[in-house]
Amino acid sequence: MENYLQVLEESLYKKLDVLDRIEKLGIRQEQILNTIPVSEDDFDSSIEEKGRLIDELGKLDEGFESLYAHIKEQLVAGKSKYRTQIAILQEKIAEVTEKSIAIQAQEARNKKLAEIFFANAKQELKKGRRSSKVALNYYRNMNKSQMVSPQFMDKKK
Repeated sequence: MENYLQVLEESLYKKLDVLDRIEKLGIRQEQILNTIPVSEDDFDSSIEEKGRLIDELGKLDEGFESLYAHIKEQLVAGKSKYRTQIAILQEKIAEVTEKSIAIQAQEARNKKLAEIFFANAKQELKKGRRSSKVALNYYRNMNKSQMVSPQFMDKKK
């Protein structure tokens, strides 16, 4: 049982480490989105890295839940015997929860920044299309007019 509790504790430490890295990536994304011009490559790579970390976090969650389900009855029965380990696990779970909430708040801020960025990019694209359309119409109109060269020649020498 001691070994199982140790594995649960290690899992929570790993989870905190992954959450720290996700939090740092969230801060990095905020910096990228606040920089003008926005580096789309940096933003994309940070999203990909965050996706990998979230997958890793999911695996850690599954392992923790599976192991906890396996030892839950024994843990409840020996609650007084494992009091210190349970207190440590509860403390780490509270830290994980706090960090998760902070990350969710960061993600909400980043979402707003990303929406602003994409709205501005869309406006720029529309403006570019409009400019291209105006230039194309001008070009077509000028070609239709087929300017006639001057008909009169000065015959003086």
